[in-house]
Amino acid sequence: METMYYRNKDETWRKMADFWGRVFKINFAVGLVSGLTLTFQFGTNWGAYAEFMGDVFGPPLAVEALLAFFLEGTFFGAWIFLDRNRQKLKTFSMWMVALGTNISSLWIITANGFMQNPVGYEMAADGSKVVMTDFFALITNGYVWYMLVHTLLSAYLLTAFLIMGICAYHFLKGNNSKVFKKSFSIAVTIALATAVMLPVLGHGYAQYVTELQPAKGAAMDAIWETGSKVPMYLIQVPDSSTGSNSVQLLGIPGLASFLYTGSFSGKITGLNQLHQDELPPVGMIFWSFRLMTILGSLFIVEALLGLYLQKSGKLYTSDKYLKLLIWSIPLPYIAITAGWIVAEVGRQPWLVYGLLKTANGISSVPISDVLLSVALISTFYLILMVFEIYLIKKTVVNATGAE
Repeated sequence: METMYYRNKDETWRKMADFWGRVFKINFAVGLVSGLTLTFQFGTNWGAYAEFMGDVFGPPLAVEALLAFFLEGTFFGAWIFLDRNRQKLKTFSMWMVALGTNISSLWIITANGFMQNPVGYEMAADGSKVVMTDFFALITNGYVWYMLVHTLLSAYLLTAFLIMGICAYHFLKGNNSKVFKKSFSIAVTIALATAVMLPVLGHGYAQYVTELQPAKGAAMDAIWETGSKVPMYLIQVPDSSTGSNSVQLLGIPGLASFLYTGSFSGKITGLNQLHQDELPPVGMIFWSFRLMTILGSLFIVEALLGLYLQKSGKLYTSDKYLKLLIWSIPLPYIAITAGWIVAEVGRQPWLVYGLLKTANGISSVPISDVLLSVALISTFYLILMVFEIYLIKKTVVNATGAE
């Protein structure tokens, strides 16, 4: 929007940049504060993990802080305070903020990728920690790039649905200004593109993670027994106590094999054939994965319907669809959270896969201190969330300058 206004001086683009910029400022500030709090948790609750991972975890986070954080912070301030008479520099600043946030994602996920697929390291002589030996291997870790692209596409989809929902609110109020019409047109296109790309990428990720972490792959579809041509059941209820599914109906032959191996006759190792003391919580992973995929399908349908209604000229009078978009604003947040549950809980009982178990990564502190720190951090995040929702709602309802 800043770029388009710089290029053609169309006032609609300026109004769009100003309005959505106000929403972005709120999200950016809250994201900055909430991100800083995460580092405190290494010292409060995960001291043994920090000591074990310090040599590997330190460099990516240091680069993220020194490069991405300062890049974002410096140019975010410039973007806010520069006036429209210096539009070229203002536009450049916004691009630097965007670059900084994406670089930040790369380095954070690089650190997380090592936890999922340790590479480029060796164990210290006393076995107390990992020592990085190959930084290039760390940043070319296949898991990192699957998760980075998946995470960024998910963020773009979330943003698109947030914009669509806000536009829908104004359409229902009779505010059919060019600002919201053009914003919706861009957002619904991005929503459809990302909603389609995510399951395609997810298919590749599922195959990759099944090879890397067989228990996670099998848990995603509650596959208990090793076999080939494994069906996918549309209706399924896993039961960890019996090591089977208490309900499984409407199976599609070979579909699970295809999704997790790339072949309809592919072989999948079942949960009952893996080390039983290294299995993750199957129910949590299964239902989180199902929730994510169901919501992903809904996003495609909503985006397609939005494009159709817009092209046919029926969008602004389709009250039911517009209300659906408003109620759909939280859904991408839920889908992303479900996806991270699959990724992180699916790695259990490992904190660093194959190297450090979660039980061995905690700080040596009394349980009362752990509960207190968790309560304080949770309360802090809850306050931030309420504060953010209040500010965004106030900004959206007023919509000054977006008429």
